[in-house]
Amino acid sequence: MAGSEMFNTALFTINNFLQQEQHRAALAVIKGFRNGAVYGAKIRAPHALVMTFLFRSGSLKDKLKAILKATYTHSRNLAYFVFTYKGLKALQEKMQGKTRQSHVFLAACVGGWLVFGDNNNINSQINMYLLSRILFALSRLAVEKGVIPQPKHDPFPLFATLVWGIVLWLFEYYPHTLQPSLQSSMNYLYHDSNTWHDISDFLVFNKPRTSS
Repeated sequence: MAGSEMFNTALFTINNFLQQEQHRAALAVIKGFRNGAVYGAKIRAPHALVMTFLFRSGSLKDKLKAILKATYTHSRNLAYFVFTYKGLKALQEKMQGKTRQSHVFLAACVGGWLVFGDNNNINSQINMYLLSRILFALSRLAVEKGVIPQPKHDPFPLFATLVWGIVLWLFEYYPHTLQPSLQSSMNYLYHDSNTWHDISDFLVFNKPRTSS
């Protein structure tokens, strides 16, 4: 009974602390770290699982280690970034007494440089993912603000035409310029499909099975 009362008292104290407005900014930074870690793991684990078992060679142990490493790196980096961004943003707001758009930009720039500035496969994928999204967003914003006129026709077909034309040209003639995971995917689709020996590696397997 005493243990239960102590637990309830501790729980009440913690919940009461979490509700206090003066701690809200600091607690939001901590909660952001938690959410970044969880979201990073949720996003990376399934992607790493599929890509590793589809395209990576090696033992099961090596594949599992690669999956865990990729998931940990993505989760850690996203947690660090959210923590840094929210902390610097709150600090600027406290120093100037109000919120400015520049606070967001500067805090995110510093976080991006510190956390996602290291040139590795995980950071490269995340940064390229964001680049494609912000190019779309900036195009829409430019139309909203009247910087460029509203297109009379949907520009998406032209966009798709150029994207696929350029990426296949790069893949066929300058594949070293593309990210390794994209090279692997395109090799599977466009080069491995040029070779087969019998029905087994024509329909069932991508490549002939080697005898152990």
